[in-house]
Amino acid sequence: MTDSFAVNKANWDERAVLHAASPDYSYAALAADPAYLSGVVRFDRPRLGDITGLRAVHLQCHLGTDTVSLSRLGASMTGLDFSGAALTAARRLASTTGASVDFHEANVYDAVEVLGAGRFDLVYTGIGALCWLPSIARWASVVAGLLRPGGRLFIREGHPMLWALDETADPAWPRYPYFEHAEPLVFDEPETYVAVDRKLENSISHSWNHSLGEIITALLENGLALTGFTEHDSVPWNAIPGQMTRDEAADEWRMTDTPSRVAASYTLQAVKGG
Repeated sequence: MTDSFAVNKANWDERAVLHAASPDYSYAALAADPAYLSGVVRFDRPRLGDITGLRAVHLQCHLGTDTVSLSRLGASMTGLDFSGAALTAARRLASTTGASVDFHEANVYDAVEVLGAGRFDLVYTGIGALCWLPSIARWASVVAGLLRPGGRLFIREGHPMLWALDETADPAWPRYPYFEHAEPLVFDEPETYVAVDRKLENSISHSWNHSLGEIITALLENGLALTGFTEHDSVPWNAIPGQMTRDEAADEWRMTDTPSRVAASYTLQAVKGG
C-alpha cells in the first residue's frame, strides 16, 4: 500500500507542475475574473445548491481550481491533497485570486486525524479521485468521520463502467475489473490528460476500480443515507481518445457514437445521520 502511494505521489508531483502551466486548468481565467468558476464546479453547481457559509472540505483537491471555485460560491473551504507540488500551485492560485482556503498536505486516509472529526458541513470530492484509493470502505469511513451529524457528501466521479474500459482499443471494451480488487492496476503512461509541453518521467501509476454497489454500500455502512444519484453520459476530459466528441457549451466529452451506451460519470449525494 505504501509503495503504491509513493509511486502515485511521484507521478502526481510531476503532473502538478505540468498541469499548473497548462491552459486546460484555466489559471488565467480564474485570476482575471473573480466570478469565474472551473468547468467541474459549473457542471456541479445546479446539484450543489446554495453552499454559502458552509464549512466544506475538498478531498484530493489537486491544484485547487475547484476548491477556489467552491470558495467563490460562498463556502469556507479547506483543501487536502497528498502532493506537495500540487498544493504549492493551489496556494499560489488562492493567493493570486484572494481566496481564503486552508490547504493541508496529507494522504486522504489520514484526513480525520489531520483536520479533526465532525468539523464539516460538506465533504466534496471532484472527478477522478477514487480510482487512486485501494479501499472504498476506508474512504467512506473518512467521509463519515469528517462530517458533522446532518452534514453532506457531494461527489461527482468517473463511472466504474468507464474505468473498466480499455481506452486504447477501438472500439473500447471492458478489459479491467469493474469490482474492487486487492492488487493495483499498474500503468506506464508518459502522457497526461491535459495539454502539456513535455512527457512525464515518473510515468508509472497504480489505480483501482470500485463498483457502484461497493461505493454506496460503504457509505450506508458508515451511517450515511443516499439523497441523490444521477448518472451522466459525459466527463470533463477526453477519456477515450478518438472515440469521444467535446460538447463546447458544457465543456464535457461524450462518446461520438451513441453516447447513451456508456455511463461516463455519476453524481452522488448523501447525508450523515444524527
